[in-house]
Amino acid sequence: MQNTPTNSRYDCVVIGGGHNGLVTAAYLARAGKSVCVLERRHVLGGCATTESLWPGFRVSTAAYVISLFLPDIIRDLRLKQHGLTILPRNPSSYTPLLDGRSLLLGPDMRASQDQIARFSPRDADRYPKYNHLLEQVAEVLEPLLNQSAPDPLPLPKEWRKIGFAKRIRDTSKMAELYRAVSRLGNLVPEAIELVTGAARPFLERWFESEVLRATLATDAIIGAFASISSPGTAYVLLHHVMGQAGGARGVWGYVRGGMGGLADALEKACQEAGVVIQREAEVSRIVTEQGKIRGVQLLDGSFLRTDVVASSIDASQTFLRLMDQNELPETFRESISRISYASASAKINLALSELPEFRASPGKGLQAYHRGTIHISPTMDYLELAYDDAKYGRPSANPILEITLPSSVDDSLAPPGQHVMSIFVQYAPYRLAAGSWDEHRESFGDRCIELLSRYAPNVPGAILHRQVLTPLDLERTFRLTGGNIMQGAMDPHQLYMFRPVAGWADHHSPIEGLYLCGAASHPGGGVMGACGRNAAVEILRRG
Repeated sequence: MQNTPTNSRYDCVVIGGGHNGLVTAAYLARAGKSVCVLERRHVLGGCATTESLWPGFRVSTAAYVISLFLPDIIRDLRLKQHGLTILPRNPSSYTPLLDGRSLLLGPDMRASQDQIARFSPRDADRYPKYNHLLEQVAEVLEPLLNQSAPDPLPLPKEWRKIGFAKRIRDTSKMAELYRAVSRLGNLVPEAIELVTGAARPFLERWFESEVLRATLATDAIIGAFASISSPGTAYVLLHHVMGQAGGARGVWGYVRGGMGGLADALEKACQEAGVVIQREAEVSRIVTEQGKIRGVQLLDGSFLRTDVVASSIDASQTFLRLMDQNELPETFRESISRISYASASAKINLALSELPEFRASPGKGLQAYHRGTIHISPTMDYLELAYDDAKYGRPSANPILEITLPSSVDDSLAPPGQHVMSIFVQYAPYRLAAGSWDEHRESFGDRCIELLSRYAPNVPGAILHRQVLTPLDLERTFRLTGGNIMQGAMDPHQLYMFRPVAGWADHHSPIEGLYLCGAASHPGGGVMGACGRNAAVEILRRG
């Protein structure tokens, strides 16, 4: 049921009812603030939403798995009591090969080693050591994600006046980072490579089996317009051992009812705290006066007065589309305009009459691999060539497919005997060298299905319904600039103290009372909720 504003003035207005916006709203309301959330679409959750695209089928339209969501938020907002149920993904991944072999990995280390040993006994021996390294580095970095980033750079004073209290906090955060890194001891060089380096050389040094390398490397480029040889891609490997929302460190899961189950639980937490939520309420302008927030104008002409706006949409949408440019300092405006939104991701959602049957693992009915993430990415060179096409503005001739079947563990998503398939696709460049995505959408979808059919021949005949979301569709539907699902590329120069731009990494902005609370801010993309909670802490600090 839709809530509507009961008055025209609030302590805070949150733009966007994605998971981060809802987290911010809930924390502010629990602290006694009057809060209104404005969501442009008819559903909450942003990219983490469930939609009934076809009769009997419930689809996680964009985001499709969860692990990074902070346990502290789940506890604080009582999300389990509000209906959030996370179903662990086990096994974690399945990579079929055209020669009839396959690799199945999961949380059972011994079983994973047995699988790897079929390709390389040496790799089987090294695999636990590799995971232990990632876990050690992740344990150091995770606390840094759970607080706003510092602004320690000696930037010109005219950019921003930083008070004494914030300087003390930032100094403390940098000291905390120093102490955390020092705990790694001899692992510091590898930790630095993980955070700043490329995935390919890192994985090639660790392992010799192509299928294991490629399976792990796929995780490094999901959502990025970068090759596995690009600096910064190794950092994404860490995300797959971070988070405990799946029940244990590094275990990813499905949300019962689809990803919108998270939004449903957050909505109930917001309602419990007194948040007013308005759907189909598009903001047309953030209203400022003399550098201060005065309210928001809606597309329908209504106006909400407030001194605080928390924007969970990206920085470009917030500052360059919704604001009077004359209100922003020129240096800040130029910095925002330089943010990279390079994107090459597409999403295909399918309704199936039966489960896919992979040639590499013959068998009728539900198999173990159906519960995990299925990778169509057999070698490192395959990944590189897929990127090369996109680099020149061409949709990949042989794209990378990351496939999940959430209905294999959640029977609420499809009619009995039928299934929902989610295909996340790399690389589909936002900017095409020839033609438009409106012209190429369905032919690219056909290409992805044909590729999948080489591994699972029954899939084309099992398709009942299909939705293809190109980068242009992601931009239109979810207001993601450039179709970038992270609200800005997760490159080293756009992370931590540089996100969204240097000098403004703590969710604040040059406009008094205007904050970023979405993935455009630290710690960035992924369904984790940390951006929303960290922003709430900063907003409450002002009183």
